[in-house]
Amino acid sequence: MTSTVHQYAATCTWSGSTAAGYRDYDRTHDTGAGPHTLTMSSDPAFLGDPARLNPEQLVVMAAASCQLLSFLAVAARARLDVRDYRDDATAGMSEENRPMRLDEIVLRPHIVMASGPSEDRVRHLVEVAHKECFIANSLSTPVRVEPTVEFTA
Repeated sequence: MTSTVHQYAATCTWSGSTAAGYRDYDRTHDTGAGPHTLTMSSDPAFLGDPARLNPEQLVVMAAASCQLLSFLAVAARARLDVRDYRDDATAGMSEENRPMRLDEIVLRPHIVMASGPSEDRVRHLVEVAHKECFIANSLSTPVRVEPTVEFTA
């Protein structure tokens, strides 16, 4: 049996000068995948532009997006009707850690389901989705999921 290997590619470009030292170079850069380009910067704590996304935010966004997509797939396979999903995800990064890294990513999905399954069943499927999430499985940073579940009539 042949295994499929999915490939992903991205570009990251910057130009400018670092000759004036750490405080003075521009952190704005472009990243892209396929036809999409995103202008980013570093975290404002590291002299980046607060109006731009930073790499740390993208990691949190990737974890949240992957959990969403994994949960939707698991729920669809179980023939459950998900009506709405919102994740207010966070991560922290302590400057005391060496090397610096995200300490933990916390996903807080609020899931609205059509009536039918029990809350325990939905929470179980959230855990199944977490175990199937490619991004969470790829990170060395712990990813914790704290769901809330609501049902519609």
